[in-house]
Amino acid sequence: MASIADHIKTLDGTLAYLLVFAIVFAEDALFVGFVIPGETAAILGGVVAHQGHASLPVMIVVVVLAAVIGDSVGYEIGHRFGPRLIETRALRRHSHRLVDAREFLERRGGWAVFLGRWTAFFRAVMPALAGLAHMPYRRFFAFNASGGLVWGVAVVLLGYFASGTYEKIASTFGRGAAVLAVLAVLGLIGARVARDRRRARAEEAADPLDPLDELDELEEPLDSRADRR
Repeated sequence: MASIADHIKTLDGTLAYLLVFAIVFAEDALFVGFVIPGETAAILGGVVAHQGHASLPVMIVVVVLAAVIGDSVGYEIGHRFGPRLIETRALRRHSHRLVDAREFLERRGGWAVFLGRWTAFFRAVMPALAGLAHMPYRRFFAFNASGGLVWGVAVVLLGYFASGTYEKIASTFGRGAAVLAVLAVLGLIGARVARDRRRARAEEAADPLDPLDELDELEEPLDSRADRR
């Protein structure tokens, strides 16, 4: 990866855009994120822009488009070839992580697509898992596009404003993003639990005792008296 990073930093203009686009796209569409993290390429795109070899706005657009389009291709691959894809040797080695990703997708739905973009493994497999689970594409695309936009802008700007220390950023960004994703998930779960509790209390308060139930309670002792007589 170091040689690729050094190569990206020496590129100008169109070649830099194409290489960054290809790496970010391939991570999401072709599951090569295990070898070449797309976030590293995106950060390097920001570094190239800081060095004046590329336009910062154009680099942001390139990364965002690569992320969104790559996820869409990954979704389609999962939709069409999901079961066979899961059985490939490359993914069988990560079976326990795949189980975690599928459970996360089942619990959080579209939010799993959004939050999954912030960790390398989930970013590589979540689109295909969403396709495999037959998540409606419109729902998938909404969370995919919003996640790709936020992630793309964040990582390119990070590389742009911290150009001199990009190696350290690239190695720590994934861990920090993973922590943020976990905290966000915990926050969503806590909000859901609190909302369910409020709804349950509101339903209890809005459901007074049925008058017929009170009448049944009064009639029962009267019937027992009649039986004794």
